[in-house]
Amino acid sequence: MTDDAKRLVDRHRAVTPSWLALYYREPLELTHGEGRHVHGSDGRRYLDFFGGILTTMTAHALPEVTRAVADQAGRILHTSTLYLSTPMVELAEQLAELSGIPDAKVFFTTSGTEANDAALLLATSYRRSNQVLAMRNSYHGRSFSTIGITGNSSWSPTSLSPLQTLYVHGSVRTRGPFAHLGDEAFVEACTADLEDMLSQVGGPVAALIAEPIQGVGGFTHGPDGLFAAFKRVLDRHGILWISDEVQTGWGRTGDHFWGWQAHAEAGPPDALTFAKGLGNGLSVGGVVARAELMDCLGANSISTFGGSPVTTAGALANLRHLLEHDLQGNARRVGAVLRERVETGARHLPVVREVRGRGLMLGVELVDQAGEPSAAAAALALEHARDLGLLIGKGGPLGNTLRIAPPLSLTRDEAEQGAELLVQALDRTQKELFSTEEAL
Repeated sequence: MTDDAKRLVDRHRAVTPSWLALYYREPLELTHGEGRHVHGSDGRRYLDFFGGILTTMTAHALPEVTRAVADQAGRILHTSTLYLSTPMVELAEQLAELSGIPDAKVFFTTSGTEANDAALLLATSYRRSNQVLAMRNSYHGRSFSTIGITGNSSWSPTSLSPLQTLYVHGSVRTRGPFAHLGDEAFVEACTADLEDMLSQVGGPVAALIAEPIQGVGGFTHGPDGLFAAFKRVLDRHGILWISDEVQTGWGRTGDHFWGWQAHAEAGPPDALTFAKGLGNGLSVGGVVARAELMDCLGANSISTFGGSPVTTAGALANLRHLLEHDLQGNARRVGAVLRERVETGARHLPVVREVRGRGLMLGVELVDQAGEPSAAAAALALEHARDLGLLIGKGGPLGNTLRIAPPLSLTRDEAEQGAELLVQALDRTQKELFSTEEAL
């Protein structure tokens, strides 16, 4: 690490919270990017397989987004929702149509955390209840209310909450009391557990909030149709379904535009939340909900920065590019190549317990020689991948899962190159980790 880089690390740590994590033993500053590559202040070029936590959805420095932001910034940067905004209305119209929710309305926020906060406000107000169902191993943001519905202890710093949260089985397919069951029996068991839970709850429950594929939880998910089975139960009780699409939206899974569409047999959710990829790095999020639900608040509310002219202009350009270039189809095709190459390369590596996910949203779960979850393995793999020129993420309830989520414009050649680098990193990780364990 250069002296300048060391000084920047020291300055960062002096003025930011101790719990604000940095990746890598020698933290990295990214200075610019293009396509699926980024450049660091260390002078190296990296293939980006994490996209700023699934946020650079289409490509770095996408010309359409850059132009839209510059054009709008040259006219007016900010107005607030107290004034009309053409780009905000145009984006809302497109999102309402794409959502699959009938009679939909849209409220814009600045992040996924704020979007989930808003959805919880709507649901609890509409149902006059502070009881919420959430999935085990879930993550929905870092605010006080969203931490209260997070089923992942690694990301839950407090047990205090304005909500009473009840946690449901189903989003981790290969662990837990139902892991030994086939898919159909697994869904039946999780649904029976939900029914039993609801029979013991006092008073109405506001909503179930769930990620179709858990992000921070390590890209885990239950069988297709799980939330459709849940929805049939929820509907009988009048309970709302909120689909957290912050990481699964915009076609990243390849098979569907929204994650909830893998569970569509009982109809769409009552609301969905979005953020991250829509802005391609711009700070934008929001809620799409049935009009009756969206309009239920009985007090005034606005957003100072949600629906900003600049962010909605950039997001609209980004969304149009994604649709016009069928990046969902690309995620399906290239994601299949990426997964096949990683699975094939990792077959001889006991450090890899499982490769899972869909499209360009893949998780690689790592274990030690005894087959136990290993956060140390994930940390080593992150370092080795960087050394080889590949940036990836990590997560999972025990910090032992690599998160692979490149921009949706990833080419086949880049997928093959990235898979090769990842397998090399995993091979180095296994040799280092297992030799250390043997020495102990």
